[in-house]
Order: sequence, then structure tokens, then C-alpha cells
Amino acid sequence: MQIERALDALGDATRRAVFNRLRKGNRSVREIADGMEVSRPAVSQHLKVLKAAGLVVVRTEGTRHLYGVDTDGLEALRTWLDGFWDETLMAFKQEAEREAAKDVKAMKTKKRRWQDER
Repeated sequence: MQIERALDALGDATRRAVFNRLRKGNRSVREIADGMEVSRPAVSQHLKVLKAAGLVVVRTEGTRHLYGVDTDGLEALRTWLDGFWDETLMAFKQEAEREAAKDVKAMKTKKRRWQDER
């Protein structure tokens, strides 16, 4: 799965709504389209884009096509996003350690001054 393609696919509000409807399990185009302000053919086109982006899988039951979340694609996207979180946490940890070192140094300086005054 290409991350850019997945992000582009989810960049459309209607596609996100379609994708969100798959969170509770596999659905037919009719089930996905029910209650949406877009037609079934439009939902089919959105599903095609989501499938091409590696976010949706389709399986056939008789004459019905059931769409669901592609867990492999979603995991790849999550791993990519987690990389940002890991980098942010590491930067936060380094900054916290720098601040803690400053605090320790300041405490030692205050203690030394206090001892010198006695």
C-alpha cells in the first residue's frame, strides 16, 4: 500500500464517511449508501478508490459484493502514523531530560551557596 494514496483517498469527506461505515463489519454498496446523501454508483466509485488505496477489500457472496476494511492496509497506515508519534515522544523525552538536568544543576548551585553561607 502506498501511504500517499491512502491519505489522498481519506482526504475526501464522503470517502471517509464510506470508510467509517465499514468499521462495524462488511457491508454491501446498498447498506453503505443507505442514509447517505450520495447515490449507490457514487458510493461504488468511492469504494473503488479506497480499494485501490489498499484500505478496503471486497469479497463475493453469491451475487453480492461485500466491502470491508483491509486490516493490512490500515495497519500499514497506522505504522506510518506511529512513526510521527515515536519521533514526537523522543523529542519530548530529550527536552524533558534537558530541563531535568538544568533543574538538578540549579539545585546543586543553590545547595552549594547555602552551605557557603553557613
